Amino acid sequence: MSPRELFAALEHGRIAPAYLFLGTDAYTRRRAREAILEKVLGANRRDEGLVRLDLEETSLAAVLDQAASLSLFATERVLWIANAEAALPRRLAAKEEEDGPGAALAAYLRHPAPGTVLLFDCRRYGLEGEDKAKLDRVRKFYAAIPVVVEFPPLPPGEAAAFTQQLARAAGLPLSKAQIATLVEALAADADRIQSEVNKLALYAGGRPLTDAEIAELGPDARTANVFHLVQALASGRRREALNLLDGLVREGAYLPLVLTLLATQFRLALAAAENQARTPAQIQQYFSRLGITMWRSRAEQLAETLQVFATDRLKRALVLTFEADRGLRDSRPDDRLVMEVLVWKLTEP
Repeated sequence: MSPRELFAALEHGRIAPAYLFLGTDAYTRRRAREAILEKVLGANRRDEGLVRLDLEETSLAAVLDQAASLSLFATERVLWIANAEAALPRRLAAKEEEDGPGAALAAYLRHPAPGTVLLFDCRRYGLEGEDKAKLDRVRKFYAAIPVVVEFPPLPPGEAAAFTQQLARAAGLPLSKAQIATLVEALAADADRIQSEVNKLALYAGGRPLTDAEIAELGPDARTANVFHLVQALASGRRREALNLLDGLVREGAYLPLVLTLLATQFRLALAAAENQARTPAQIQQYFSRLGITMWRSRAEQLAETLQVFATDRLKRALVLTFEADRGLRDSRPDDRLVMEVLVWKLTEP
């Protein structure tokens, strides 16, 4: 079920005895939780009817015992249960499925306590990619729950519209290019977008912000500097590359993360080159087919990298970043020295 379908069901008074929330979008999840609380408890009974629990601190059996026990103070209750994935056994064997906590939940839901709604929340895993297998285990364990609501990140178009709506409400003039920059930097995370727009609006005081100010204040400033470092390396501008590295160090950048960003840039560029994707449109299309979100500005960066890095140089760059990564993992590495050696090697003629 999508959040929109959940809101429609609640408007028609259809309240399930239990819900399972999956996905990483905190903003829409918070709206969904508030909608359920409003429908079940109203505005004046939250202190009495809302119970917060955490499966990293208590067992599922204890949660079900509390759900089955009627309250003396509230006829309607909502049990908000965080870290739902923590209840899963390490190995979901057949015997555990028959007799374990999952079976106990199924038995409770056959005869749920009247007026009690359970909200199981799993936000640790994304809906796609490497987390999909872990999330499938969560789904299987909680298969008895009648309503599963998924909270994926906003699609790029919706994220841009959402950002524009927030900016207008906050009195913050943003251009389309600035909106695209924020959406990409924040990975279309609605919660982070809201926080960032509010921060920028307070700083701007109603005036338009320049691209330089957004680059300085925004969360992607360090990523942009890494891209500039890639361009300096590609062009063999050793002094500029070392100055950029020095700037990242002075900003407090975590150098292993900088190395990871460099390696990612080289790896994506090589993948695009080997599949004959050279223009931003071709790069976006290629990675979209793989299920990888590729923003326009990111595709443009990769296209620029491909213009100055031949395929052989990209392969060599990946080998050198691997060696640098190994150097950073030594028992007592000098991170800055390792990175400076990498810059020196990458800018050799």
